[in-house]
Amino acid sequence: MSLLRACAFSKCLDRRSLFETCCRLCASRGNGAVRRISETPFQLQRRNVSSVIPKTEDGKKRVLEQSLLLDVLEARIHQLQTDIVLDVQHANVQFVKAPSSGRGVLSRKSPKSTPQEKSDIPKSGQTADKGAFKSQPSRWIEKITEEKKNKLKKQQHLKQKIQNKVKEKPTAKSTGSKSSSMSPGTSHKTISMTAKKIKVPSIKKSQVRKKVSDEIRAAISSKVSAMAAVEVNAATAEVAAAPHKAPNKKQKDSKKKVSSGDHQKQTVTDAQDTAKELAEVEELERRLNQQVGQWMSPSNPECLEQTVQDTARENIQLRIHSYLEACVFAGEIERAHCFLLSQHRAVSRRKSLNTAMYNIMMRVWAKKGTLNQIGRMFILLEEAGLKPNAGSYCAALECMGRTPDCSPAIVRRCLNKMEEDGLSVDDVFSQCVFQKDERDMVLKAVRIVQPDYQPSFSGSTDQSLPTLVQDFYVQRAKHQYPKLDFTQEELKECFNRQLNMEQTCTVTIDSVEAAKTVTPHMAKMRELLADQRAQWQKILLQALRESKMILANTNTKDYKLNLYPHLCLLEDREYVDIMIQSVANLPPSGESLKILARDLGNRVYTKYCVRQKHQNQMVEKLGNIYNAYTDLLAKDTKVYNVFPREQWCKLETEQSSGPSLLGGERCWPYIVTLELGIYMVDLMVKNLKINSDILNPAFDRKLIPVLYHMYTFRSTRQIGFIKPHPILTQMQQEAMETKLTFDSYVMPMLCPPIPWTSVKFGAYLLTPAKLMRTVEGATQHEVLLEKCQNLHAVLDSLNQLGNCAWRINKPLLDIIISIFNDKGSDKLDIPPPMSEAPKIPHFNSHDPTYTASEKAHMKREVINAKKKCSEMHSLRMDALYKLSIANHMRDEIFWFPHNMDFRGRTYPCPPYFNHLGSDVTRALLVFAEGKPLGSKGLDWLKIHLVNLTGLKKRSSLQGRLEYADTIMEDILDSADNPLNGMKWWMNADEPWQALACCMEIANAVRSPDPTKFISHFPVHQDGSCNGLQHYAALGRDVIGATSVNLMPCEVPQDVYSGVAQQVEEFRAQDAKKGLKVAQVLEGFINRKVVKQTVMTVVYGVTRYGGRLQIEKRLKEIDEFPKEHVWDASHYLVRLVFNSLKEMFTGTREIQDWLTESARLISKSGHTVEWVTPLGLPIIQPYHRTRSKVVKSTMQLLSLQISHDTKERPDTVKQKNAFPPNFIHSLDSTHMMLTALYCSSASLTFVSVHDCFWTHALTVDTMNKVCREQFVALHSQPILQELSTFLLRKYCTGLPLDAKNKKYQEYRRLLLLLAKVPQTGDFDLQRVKESTYFFS
Repeated sequence: MSLLRACAFSKCLDRRSLFETCCRLCASRGNGAVRRISETPFQLQRRNVSSVIPKTEDGKKRVLEQSLLLDVLEARIHQLQTDIVLDVQHANVQFVKAPSSGRGVLSRKSPKSTPQEKSDIPKSGQTADKGAFKSQPSRWIEKITEEKKNKLKKQQHLKQKIQNKVKEKPTAKSTGSKSSSMSPGTSHKTISMTAKKIKVPSIKKSQVRKKVSDEIRAAISSKVSAMAAVEVNAATAEVAAAPHKAPNKKQKDSKKKVSSGDHQKQTVTDAQDTAKELAEVEELERRLNQQVGQWMSPSNPECLEQTVQDTARENIQLRIHSYLEACVFAGEIERAHCFLLSQHRAVSRRKSLNTAMYNIMMRVWAKKGTLNQIGRMFILLEEAGLKPNAGSYCAALECMGRTPDCSPAIVRRCLNKMEEDGLSVDDVFSQCVFQKDERDMVLKAVRIVQPDYQPSFSGSTDQSLPTLVQDFYVQRAKHQYPKLDFTQEELKECFNRQLNMEQTCTVTIDSVEAAKTVTPHMAKMRELLADQRAQWQKILLQALRESKMILANTNTKDYKLNLYPHLCLLEDREYVDIMIQSVANLPPSGESLKILARDLGNRVYTKYCVRQKHQNQMVEKLGNIYNAYTDLLAKDTKVYNVFPREQWCKLETEQSSGPSLLGGERCWPYIVTLELGIYMVDLMVKNLKINSDILNPAFDRKLIPVLYHMYTFRSTRQIGFIKPHPILTQMQQEAMETKLTFDSYVMPMLCPPIPWTSVKFGAYLLTPAKLMRTVEGATQHEVLLEKCQNLHAVLDSLNQLGNCAWRINKPLLDIIISIFNDKGSDKLDIPPPMSEAPKIPHFNSHDPTYTASEKAHMKREVINAKKKCSEMHSLRMDALYKLSIANHMRDEIFWFPHNMDFRGRTYPCPPYFNHLGSDVTRALLVFAEGKPLGSKGLDWLKIHLVNLTGLKKRSSLQGRLEYADTIMEDILDSADNPLNGMKWWMNADEPWQALACCMEIANAVRSPDPTKFISHFPVHQDGSCNGLQHYAALGRDVIGATSVNLMPCEVPQDVYSGVAQQVEEFRAQDAKKGLKVAQVLEGFINRKVVKQTVMTVVYGVTRYGGRLQIEKRLKEIDEFPKEHVWDASHYLVRLVFNSLKEMFTGTREIQDWLTESARLISKSGHTVEWVTPLGLPIIQPYHRTRSKVVKSTMQLLSLQISHDTKERPDTVKQKNAFPPNFIHSLDSTHMMLTALYCSSASLTFVSVHDCFWTHALTVDTMNKVCREQFVALHSQPILQELSTFLLRKYCTGLPLDAKNKKYQEYRRLLLLLAKVPQTGDFDLQRVKESTYFFS
């Protein structure tokens, strides 16, 4: 091998070959393009590596001969790589792919080439031969060429022979011939031929595939027919016929002599079963193939391979795209241009480019009016094998519009070329995102040749709406959409305030701790911190500028990706402000490098997006459209019968001139965000210093780092950590600063959110927001959403939730802040201050007076104390943020924009303060709009209060109402004297919400007329174990439906008590048999012990997880013997699962069917996907975890990525998660339907998953809608539609080139998905009469 390398090194010295290579390049340039000759690693080595070897004539000759030998060897390797061996034995022709050498040379071949063209494609060795060695042809090369020609002739002859055979006898050989006894489960491609075994070169798979498939179908069909004949004539059939009809795996056994009548009967029975199964498989495939044209089959290996290749390039494409955009935005046009050219010139890197990247540069040249540069970009596109898209032609037309006196011939030629590529002018206006005046320039260019042209926008039609909501969108005569309690001028003012907040990207508010008296020491610490921050700003500013200069001058020759453009997007001072803010927010215990870097990178990205929208002149247009949009919402305007989404789209169409509101910016790749953040952290760690004697002048003065980069362990993994110096922590704690700075998106919005009109546009005015929350870096959800044709119902429901206006319950807020600023309260969920934290013990580990056990004990105490302090600080800061935001908004009306997770469950976008929070935050929120209580409103307030206490769960509504009347004295005392009275409210399950309800009831009953009392209080209606409700409805399970209140009953059924009772019966039986653990558990089994496990089993909790839950409950019982906790938890979790299986038989069948389906789907190499009844596509992002190392100057950061679509699915996660995720998608669908119909009835409606909120006046109306939509949802054939979707997605097309085992798995999946669990006799309409379905 070393000799070959030496030859390769010497080869580069051949001047003649170098000269000829240059000639080839020059000739290529002469043809109008710069094409680089494809080279193998051998040739690259010869071309790139130089050494000093004497250039004698003998040396040249030897080098030439050895190089020829290398070319011959390489050509032979490539030839073997492309060969596919065709084994023909009896009736089987087996395509066996030759092992690859792993060099990936074949990836450049065109998939559409014919066999003749394929054989003529020059290998890498031949490319070199035709260039450098053209003057000295090799006899070895000639020999290989001749051999290939002969092989091609044989191949064509064999192909013709195969076709003739198939045409003559397509099915005859499968009935009587021994050679046709192959099982339909075989994964080889079988073609009837002679018994002679031969080997031939590859036949193009795409040309033979159809014939092979047809023959397999014929073989299956004939086999089924033959076996059906056996079934009819079983009594008289000869035993010798059985081998011809048995599966392949029984061929050897079928040759043996059968001497027993029983054995003969068994053989016939097996044949009948096999025939039945084969007939079932064939029938399923026939039905599937009738509709296969509408679906792309993932079973196609070529499709799979292409998908994997596309995904593999996706990350690098995103990175290149963000780099080019950053360069252009920062004004680094030359850097962007040179980088794109450097990527284009290298064939290996050119594959990572796509049309959008070339379009970025085209837009730049369009602004400059340089049409010739755009022409060059079109040439580069053609060289790269890419097609121009609407964006490409948009840039060309824009350039023509900017060119004075542009020739009509040029515009016409451009439009003709567009038409040849299947694009119209309307496509340009509908598909492209315009900036500044681009749209007007394009329109100007088009009107040069079409003076009367007007862009036409195809309005969205409701034809593709899901069945569930077709009538809802078509029949709108009775719809009454709610108005907001604001005038149009008030809403416009709200918009301006929100716009100002988002433009600054941050908001600074007063802390609720500000009420404390400022001591001289506090003032001194605040002054010291302010001085330090001023110094740090100067230091960081200088360090940032110096590091940018270094980055700007690196990689100027090869223009590799670096962070320089991303450091030029904002003003230098803005980067410094972001860094200083992160130091101020750093907890005393520190933060992991990954999280800190991510937050820094995201802050830069957010500011960049806002600046980009300003630069694109979008803000003014946004204001005009929003001002017109307020006409729909304001109370002093006419009533519309359209949704906010529809009105916004209409207004945007009417004001189409100017920039597009949907910004063209793309999310940065997660790796870029991290690298940028790590770069900023590195600057802070290296440059931020503080004097060591700043707090104690007795110490020696020296500069010490403010931040430390250290390592710590999380579980078994070592992670990088950034920790503040104790001096900084002490200064911050003693300063007790009164200001908190947040990112603008953390705050609730001061105006109604922009309605979601598409996957990429909605929610905040300028701040970027995602419609679907995903794991950092996951893109598969966004790809699916963008392919969706109609998400109107989903978007409208999100908009309805976001349009609900809120305000703060000020009396309650004052009470909570007073407790917070005192010493907190663990009972009331108000975290105490750090002054109440346990003192961390100090001891000298080297003190000889301590024994080893004492040292170990002290170390444990230190660790526990530090952990407790860290937890207390986290809880305290969380409460401080929430209360400070609430206090800042105490006199405001505000809104929560909503988005959803990948299952469709909805969430408010602001992370800290929202109605999905704890009991404290929920109690602080009331509706901004008030409604009179009406005749039943006060009763609903009382019932709601009893529900919040957790008492009377088994009582009827009337019983709860009567109980509320009996405790009216306690209710009024709680409202009047919450902290000094009897404090009845403190014992409720949800104490703060209970107190808020007490206050509302007190105000209502003391009003002159309670029916006219204006109430802002939200009343909740909660589903009764909602997951089991959906399972019971899916399976029409009468017993299960009764247990979870789908059936009307006099009193609510408590499923948890029912399970506890069933478990107790099993325990009593075992105790009688003498089982010790059953005897120990006597008297300890109750509702509380089993509740959590019953609640979560429907969401996929395993027996292991259930055991941990029960173990925790048993430990909470002081009287239970602790030595039996382990055995008792093991025993009880088994009884709970068995009880659920008996009570919910249909539920377990459906859950098992979903689990097994997901297991087989993921084993076949696919992730589980489905579509909700509202048309929302869902994909489970669980793949095998891989590690990605991010290199930086600080450390190597290892990322555990479990969402990479290049990796195989994680079978365990896929199967365990499918049942709960599917049920979550159903409960979100039910909530969205309820939201839509409540909105059309002019109700205020919000939800916390399966807990629905509205005014006391409209509870009855909401209950009616809720039940009707649950019935409507489950009246759809949900499981049948899921089965059909999964069959089409994963079972369309027989896996022709798979092995027997693969086919067996495919057949099992096919039969399983087709066999939908049977349903019971429960009548869904009874749900409408059930009082306690939601209560």
